[in-house]
Amino acid sequence: MFRNYFKTAWRNLKKNKLFSFINVLGLAIGIATCFIIMLYVQDELSYDRFNKKADSIARIIFQADINGGKINECIVMAPVAATLKKDFPEVKDVTRMVSYGSPGITYNNTVFKDDRFAFVDPNFFHIFTLPMIKGDMRTALQQPHTLVITTSTAKKYFGREDALGKMLAMEDDTTLYKVTGVMEDIPANSHFHFDMFGSMTGWKYAASDSWMGGNFYTYLLLKPGTHLKKIEARFPDMVAKYMGPQIQSQMGMSLEQFRTKGNSFGFALQPLTSIHLHSATNNEFEPGGNAAYVYIFAGVAIFMLIVACINFINLSTAGASKRAKEVGVRKVAGSGKMQLIGQFLSESLLITFFALLIAFVLLELVLPVFNDISDKHLGITVKPVLSFVALSLIVGLLAGIYPAFYLSSFKPIAVLKGKLTATHKSFGLRSALVIFQFFISVALIIGTIVVYQQMRFIQNKDIGYDKNQLITIPNSYILGKNEQVFKQQMLRDPRIVNATSSSYKPAGPSNYNNALAYPKGNDKTIVNGVNYEVDEQYITTMGMKMLLGRNFSNEFKTDSSAIILNETSAKALGWTPELALDKTVVIQNSPRGSHYPYHVIGVVKNFNFRSLHEAISPLYMTLEPQGGLIFKINTADIKGLLAAMKKQWDSYHTEKPFAYAFMDDLFNKTYAAEQKTATILNIFAVLTIFVACLGLFGLVTYTAEQRTKEIGIRKVLGASVTQVTQMLSKEFLQLVLIASLIAFPVAWWGMNKWLQSFAYRIDISWWVFAVAGLSALLIALITVSFRAIRAAVANPVKALRTE
Repeated sequence: MFRNYFKTAWRNLKKNKLFSFINVLGLAIGIATCFIIMLYVQDELSYDRFNKKADSIARIIFQADINGGKINECIVMAPVAATLKKDFPEVKDVTRMVSYGSPGITYNNTVFKDDRFAFVDPNFFHIFTLPMIKGDMRTALQQPHTLVITTSTAKKYFGREDALGKMLAMEDDTTLYKVTGVMEDIPANSHFHFDMFGSMTGWKYAASDSWMGGNFYTYLLLKPGTHLKKIEARFPDMVAKYMGPQIQSQMGMSLEQFRTKGNSFGFALQPLTSIHLHSATNNEFEPGGNAAYVYIFAGVAIFMLIVACINFINLSTAGASKRAKEVGVRKVAGSGKMQLIGQFLSESLLITFFALLIAFVLLELVLPVFNDISDKHLGITVKPVLSFVALSLIVGLLAGIYPAFYLSSFKPIAVLKGKLTATHKSFGLRSALVIFQFFISVALIIGTIVVYQQMRFIQNKDIGYDKNQLITIPNSYILGKNEQVFKQQMLRDPRIVNATSSSYKPAGPSNYNNALAYPKGNDKTIVNGVNYEVDEQYITTMGMKMLLGRNFSNEFKTDSSAIILNETSAKALGWTPELALDKTVVIQNSPRGSHYPYHVIGVVKNFNFRSLHEAISPLYMTLEPQGGLIFKINTADIKGLLAAMKKQWDSYHTEKPFAYAFMDDLFNKTYAAEQKTATILNIFAVLTIFVACLGLFGLVTYTAEQRTKEIGIRKVLGASVTQVTQMLSKEFLQLVLIASLIAFPVAWWGMNKWLQSFAYRIDISWWVFAVAGLSALLIALITVSFRAIRAAVANPVKALRTE
């Protein structure tokens, strides 16, 4: 019986080649798109879940609110870990990690610069599942100056030699580090990636008892059944016990006095598995994902399949008249309703099978391209393939159920007498489905336009400094006494306009100092801000604008105690920019000492030194030149200039490689995730619209075939091609218009929600909806007209002979 079902189904598919092709292609694109998105979503949701104890690991974060300035950081103080283990019985173990960047590592007189290094506690590998290939994870980091490196790093340094026991030298450290373990490379779906882990044992900073500052990433291994909220409820007592006395000592006030002014210090816990998608803290190891984008893409995947299924339903029900006599004959011959349903479901499954084959071909072709765009390493493995084959078959059944029941319900006597006409119910359903398809399409068009506008706005916004033609050399401190010599030598090159010594950059990796400041004589107004330590040329080199006052100058020796505010910090301290000049600002935690007074000599115009997702916060600039150089250039010969800089660098024989970055590249990397999302959204929007148009084309074709005789009569009576085309197009264009009107408010709400994540954003203009609606109408008109005109220009004599 089943063999006969599929045999008959095959014949019907061959008989209706065009509509079979539309169904197969639409489903194939829908399945392939859905599969790619599901791989992407699965990868995003899998972050850090490779750890066997993932559900029991949490990270502690530091939170504070100081005079309205909020601090939310994933780094905490050194003694927090030991305190948690000692005072909280729910905490089974605690481990810490400190990023040490990419220091120069030397082996056999060869310097390696790109390897990411972190110091960790000896129990690090007890908590995180990072399998050791060589060495014993229990003892590998027990001793000071020991290292565990990844397989890739071992191969790069030692080739086929055994890495265990090898000695490595690290810049700025006279002690050699011994390799005591080789581990597997960290999986791609981890929120941190390092090539080397050094023992924190014996490291002086790890033993600090200060609760007033630190940069330790601290992870807790909790006992089963522990609730994070119950632990968090006891954190205020921990703050009072350990942090309170140090606040009294360093700030000159008790914790209660500090809190009565509306300020707060505290901690919170964050599950390990939520860090990648849900973290909103500063100082993350790597840029995380965005849960909103994951939900958006999952929704697009579902809608894509729905649109493809709608095509199948519409084309099947629209072609009912062609199958009506077949159903009548089968029923007269003794076929029951369930047999007919089985026949039509077999056709649906056969179409799904062909669509599945084409979908996998598309996957092989498209997945590498998608990986390049999304910066992923997605692959087709057995488990997701089996799951998706099952899902595809379910989709085929669901898409075919309504047409199967609809077609099998025809009355045999009525259809054999030619009395079958399209019912109002079936026509209404098809119209509703077309509206839904184009509702999705219009919403995606609006979303694509808004995302493009926002990305363009970010690229073109006046960020308060000139990011173009700025070259940064972050590791210039390696030159030591020759750093300033190098700077002066390069300034003689006419291609270089200016230079500054500072490790503080408004884009990309940068030094980051929280500073607590208040106006002299008013310690109740404490303003949390960021302290930039710069030289006299920083503002000029960066192309920033002084709003009032003056820049630092080596002509004024008193500038060593001077400070420049940005507009936001002046306002937060209670002054207008004009009134801020000549005032005294006291910084409680200044590098020069506690409660150090600075004289305000100027106010710099606000500039964005963080992502545009955040509003500009208070900023303090002090004259403290730091290691790190930034050059302002003016040349098209960038390659030649870099070669000259490298030659000059190498002349100092540092044995450290010359490394540089362009400020505009660092800026663009901040929004790389949004750019990738915009590109992916554009592609999926085009595919969704294409599949919707496939269905619309099929419906118009069926309509034209059903009205062949009517078209012939109208032409004989004098109807023009334009009139016939309008007749066939009018109904569908009305449906697209209705879909647009429904999509407008929904898309406006959704995109406004997305834009809320940006502190600086566009306003959605009315023309966006006009363009989206007109685009959908134009796309539909082209799709419909192509088939309608073909029917309109056909020979009316042939049309009248069709019956």
